[in-house]
Amino acid sequence: MLGLGKKDRELDAAVRELAGADTVAFGGVGFAGQVLPATDAYRHVERALTDHPEQARKKVDRLLRDGTPAGRAYAATLLEAVDPDAGRQAWERLRGDDGEFTTFSGCVMGRTTLRDYATERLAGG
Repeated sequence: MLGLGKKDRELDAAVRELAGADTVAFGGVGFAGQVLPATDAYRHVERALTDHPEQARKKVDRLLRDGTPAGRAYAATLLEAVDPDAGRQAWERLRGDDGEFTTFSGCVMGRTTLRDYATERLAGG
């Protein structure tokens, strides 16, 4: 990756982390409130969408296409934040996906399918 600056490499690393994620968590998890690497990566990409929207958007679009089920959920969430119409379209497409992943909300761990997660997001959950 010659010619890529530090910010480009950091964004690529964050997208790779999300592409392989098996858990969706937007805050600290467990009793200790540990922040997962995927959560850090999500936050990095979220900032990049504000600072470098065109470059970051291309990577999020690729993540939506090629990521794990959790990675695709992160991508749709990112899209929803910057372009609600694109986010809704992403959730509509993901509603047919039975891929499974783990979720965390604080210290509560769960398991869901992308279909169920997308359906909930489309319902406003």
